Parts: sequence; structure tokens; C-alpha cells
Amino acid sequence: MTSKAADEQRLKDLVLLRRVRDRIDREYAQPLDVEALARGVNLSAGHLSREFRRAYGESPYSYLMTRRIERAMALLRRGDLSVTEVCFEVGCQSLGTFSTRFTELVGVPPSVYREENAPASPELLACISKKVTRPIRNREAQVKKSQLA
Repeated sequence: MTSKAADEQRLKDLVLLRRVRDRIDREYAQPLDVEALARGVNLSAGHLSREFRRAYGESPYSYLMTRRIERAMALLRRGDLSVTEVCFEVGCQSLGTFSTRFTELVGVPPSVYREENAPASPELLACISKKVTRPIRNREAQVKKSQLA
């Protein structure tokens, strides 16, 4: 494959990957798996996973779970739903998996997060609250020595 053909294919793949990411953002509460996402853009699941990770730095499943946890954080801050209700509202099928992933990304279990953050401060705009409370993955939270100096 020539360099120009490879570049064209890479651009086509990036368009498809954007479609997948947009679908995850829209349909995060629906039952989604890598095979279904790949079928939607006529790619194999393996190719989609590799290219998605290459383009966005994480797997499609990890990206989906991050979106679900972000939405769960907003629902828990509202304070009117139980942790179980929030789990199913954001599309998770297992309370255990939801709690584990939530704790990994947020640093505290969902029940603790709900107690400490509900109800949300009414004077804080939703867009600001979402930015401030965005889940941080372990690799993003690592501080380099050069940042401390």
C-alpha cells in the first residue's frame, strides 16, 4: 500500500471511529458491545478496538464506561435515585461491575459519592459541575516531577 493510500485509509478509519464515539456518547445507556459498534461501521471488532485505542488512547469499552460513570455522577449528585437505580439508568447490567468501575474512576464508591455530593449545589452550573467532577483515570492522575517543580 502506498503512503498516499495508507493516509486515505487512515482518514476513512478516523471518520468511522468518530461515528462510533458519537454513538457511544448518544446511546451510552443502551446495551452496547464492541461487536455491535463494529457492525455499525462495517469493521471487525478487533480492528475497531485497535484503531479506537490508537486514536483515542482507550478501548471502546473503557470509553463507554467513562461516559456511563460521568452520567452516574450527575444522577448521584441530584440525590433522588438510589445507587442501584442509577446503575441501571446509565445502562450497566451489574451493580458489582458498576460499583467497581465507579470506584476506580472516581476514587470513592458510588454510595459514598452520593452521600458527599447530593444534592448538588443549585448555584453551580451543570456544565461547570461536569467539568470539575469529570472522572480521572489513574494514568491521567499521575503527577510528573517536572509538574511539581
